Amino acid sequence: MRHSILILFIAIAATLSAQTDRQFIREGNRQYRSKQYEQAEVSYRKALSKNSENPQAAYNLGCALMMQQKDSAALEQYKKAAVLEKEKDRLAKVYHNIGVMMQNHQQYDQAIEAYKQSLRNNPHDNETRYNLALCQQLRKKQPQNQNNQNNKKNQKDQKDKNDQNKDKNQNKDNDNNKDDKQQQPQPQPEQMSRENAEQLLNAAMQEEKATQQRMKKAMQQPSRRNVQKNW
Repeated sequence: MRHSILILFIAIAATLSAQTDRQFIREGNRQYRSKQYEQAEVSYRKALSKNSENPQAAYNLGCALMMQQKDSAALEQYKKAAVLEKEKDRLAKVYHNIGVMMQNHQQYDQAIEAYKQSLRNNPHDNETRYNLALCQQLRKKQPQNQNNQNNKKNQKDQKDKNDQNKDKNQNKDNDNNKDDKQQQPQPQPEQMSRENAEQLLNAAMQEEKATQQRMKKAMQQPSRRNVQKNW
């Protein structure tokens, strides 16, 4: 009886060791669909250990890693799949997901190039075309936002300069009138300085409000910006 059990165990072990990369991929796909992303990652890595040149295993591993927010590791697998994959439809999905990752990190130049590569392989993908157009708009916003920040900085510097001039003028008036402390100071320079400061502050607040509104509108997450599913 013991001898029979031992033979059966060896037979099972031999069957498991004989699993192919495709079998590990199918196992990983079942786990991925069940949202067991860590287990799916293990299965896809086993598939790659069986066949390191399998683009499907590399792509699916990238998807499992991306769902775990391991973006740098996912990007590495997507790039590997892009080199190995020959089928255009699948290659389009690889570049689409690379574009999504770059877009999430606001790296719009890289995202645009990835979406263009995706459309070269599948020109009929409207979702990729939408993401491409969105990234092009967001990239245009970046220099404008930088200019707005520079303008606010210049306004702050001007306000600080005005405050410094006001303090300097007050010190000068105090020196000139130190022998007559009861004399009423001239109100006009102080009043003008305060008005200038208030105007600059109001302008800065309005600019900040407008910038936040533009950013809020531009950075809304598109409802159709989805990751392509694994194979």
